[in-house]
Amino acid sequence: MVYTITVHLYCNDKPESIQLLKAKLVEAAGIYRKDRETVDWIVMQDVKDPKAFTIVERFEREESQKYHLENPYWKTFDPAVLPLLDRPMDLRRHEELEVEAEGAF
Repeated sequence: MVYTITVHLYCNDKPESIQLLKAKLVEAAGIYRKDRETVDWIVMQDVKDPKAFTIVERFEREESQKYHLENPYWKTFDPAVLPLLDRPMDLRRHEELEVEAEGAF
């Protein structure tokens, strides 16, 4: 079962913040995707609201996120991102449901 974290971020009103946040998220994805036991690390921008972003972090299991947290880059993320946000990050933890072939349930 894949362990997933979704993080919703909302950028502040400073004109340069959207581009700075977008660049930091893309940079982070390139680094975090290489972490051990990371299935994927996806960043998205809302199609209607350019200030709204979502991160989807997918790990082999819940314990796998320890490799993410041990990555030296992790310590640079919040100091760079938090000043660009309008509100606190909304972080949610999930376990992906197993989807069987046709006729499941």
